[in-house]
Amino acid sequence: MNIELDREEDGRWIAEVIDLPGAMAYGATREEAVARVKALALRILADRVEHGIAVPEITQVFALLTRPEKKQDRQNKTVRSVLPVF
Repeated sequence: MNIELDREEDGRWIAEVIDLPGAMAYGATREEAVARVKALALRILADRVEHGIAVPEITQVFALLTRPEKKQDRQNKTVRSVLPVF
């Protein structure tokens, strides 16, 4: 599952698992945001399995994707500098 990480204007970090719509978490640091979104993603997957809902095919556990530096560049494709995050 791919994680996108971005820093908000107020300094907080937001991490999003792009393979699971709605799986986003904030943190005071990059590490905190990533840890929170990973825990959330695993809870979402467990809930889906428990309720018989389809889960996306997973080829790797987590990978961190970097976003373009400026928010205006979001319409451009994400720069895929994939770093394994376990």
